[in-house]
Amino acid sequence: MKKKQSKKKLNNKKKKNLSEKPVFANLEKQSNNVITPKKSSSGIPKYVADRMARRIFFTAGIPTIMGMSVFVISYIIVTRNIAEIPPSSTIAISAFFFLLGLAGLSFGILSASWDKEPGTFFGIENIPMNIKRAKAAFKPATQNYEENI
Repeated sequence: MKKKQSKKKLNNKKKKNLSEKPVFANLEKQSNNVITPKKSSSGIPKYVADRMARRIFFTAGIPTIMGMSVFVISYIIVTRNIAEIPPSSTIAISAFFFLLGLAGLSFGILSASWDKEPGTFFGIENIPMNIKRAKAAFKPATQNYEENI
């Protein structure tokens, strides 16, 4: 009669069998056959994205920081009894700076030049062209294709 093997010995044999098999041997062969898709030109180039980021920092970042600092400055003025500032005016001034930052965000994105060379300082001439690009991005692909023909 055959003697029963303990569970530990059976598990060790299974582990040895698994480790001896080249599990990932075919993986390298398969990865060489994978076709990498070509980069599409629908993305924003890096130099344009960097230009947008710089414009957004100045036109949106600075007013947003000022909107937050209104609360701090108002607090310091009120606690040191320099002047009485009503809370509504603090909120109104802060809201003004936040709205200015929101407008600056849109301006920073839309005024960036898509050319290799940077455009003018303000970039106002690029806004109509970038609005057309943004509208075209939301159209279905078939409509964009038909317009280009």
